[in-house]
Amino acid sequence: MNRDLTVGKPSQILWRFCLPLFGSIIFQQLYNIADSLVAGKFIGENALAAVGNGYEITLIFIAFAFGCNIGCSVIVSNFFGAGRYNDVKTTVYTTMISSGILCMILMACGLLFGRSLLGLINTPTEVIDDSLLYLNIYIFGLPFLFFYNVATGIFSAMGDSRTPFVFLAISSTSNIAMDILFVKAFNMGIAGVAWATFLCQSISCILSIIIVLKRLHSLKCNEDERVRVFDIHIFGRIAAIAVPSILQQSFISVGNIIIQSVINGFGTSVMAGYSAAVKLNNLVITSLTTLGNGISNYTAQNLGAGKKERIRPGFFAGGKLVWIICVPFIILYWVAGRYLLLLFMEQSSTSAIETGMQFLRIISPFYMIVSIKLVADGVLRGAGKMGRFMITTFTDLILRVALAILLSAHYGTAGIWSAWPIGWCISTTLSVVFFFTGEWNKKR
Repeated sequence: MNRDLTVGKPSQILWRFCLPLFGSIIFQQLYNIADSLVAGKFIGENALAAVGNGYEITLIFIAFAFGCNIGCSVIVSNFFGAGRYNDVKTTVYTTMISSGILCMILMACGLLFGRSLLGLINTPTEVIDDSLLYLNIYIFGLPFLFFYNVATGIFSAMGDSRTPFVFLAISSTSNIAMDILFVKAFNMGIAGVAWATFLCQSISCILSIIIVLKRLHSLKCNEDERVRVFDIHIFGRIAAIAVPSILQQSFISVGNIIIQSVINGFGTSVMAGYSAAVKLNNLVITSLTTLGNGISNYTAQNLGAGKKERIRPGFFAGGKLVWIICVPFIILYWVAGRYLLLLFMEQSSTSAIETGMQFLRIISPFYMIVSIKLVADGVLRGAGKMGRFMITTFTDLILRVALAILLSAHYGTAGIWSAWPIGWCISTTLSVVFFFTGEWNKKR
């Protein structure tokens, strides 16, 4: 069901809208967690390291898909809030065409340069072939990744966060079963892990696109205006949001690849421990980022409807929501982190487990801080303040990469992990300052 985010108490509207988004991203993360879990448990430590290593490269492709998602979502939200349904349809069609072209280019680059990218991050010889195999199969599934992200962005833009939740709940649980079937029963190894994700994500994508097209057909358009298949002006508006978002996610991915190359220098056990722990970390960060995207939809709809006075209370409601979500994760990772890591590896992997625990205990207390940054960034992006949004993002990234390299030389892996909280604290300060100096805080 489509939902108008411009009416009703902001806190209640956001909670009803964002909680299914949170549930969706939890299931989305199960894809990657299931891959690592099955690889580590049923294949071995090298397989876990290979999946984690290949995953760092896939984050670049995910960054482009995410950019298409958020660019389409913000513009559709704005038109939907203003009741301009002809432009909603034009925006969707324009996004699908441009996303398809971009996806084909990325597939070609990935298949041609995959081994070179793995070499750039110092992938050990013993895992490079498995990493490349996992990466290549993932690349063949990129069209499904792209169009699924566009579809979920459209659902969110029209206030529907439940439909993506249902799709992801079904497909991610199916992915776990398929992983085990392909690896354990069919002995497909790393290829089985990748093909299971490919099949489940393709089904979710096809069903999502079908429902999106039905929803668009049901919108009552102005018959005096023509719905265009591609509009260069609207494409420009989408790109103004999508390109900075792609650059944000891409540079974060490049930063993570640089950090991964530093980590790879400490050996396979540290790689495996980091691979498992970073999956648990990404579960939280991606969840918070998705809630920030929900704030973007809320902001864009209300600005489209001319109700900027609703932005400030929406920010505070979003802050309370993310803090309530952060606290259980912090407690869980401190108290039961070792048991969670054991899901990915055997008890005998002592060094890898200690690496993962060190990472989680340094990083997790600062979820409370980075969550506020992601809510503030959601407002900035929804309002189209992409310059400010980029400043906070690159501040975090540059600090994290530079400090990881510098501190690792003196403090080892603890120095690498400490770069995360420092970058988060400084960039969060900037994001909050930018939010409170926005025009939505000024009296009429």
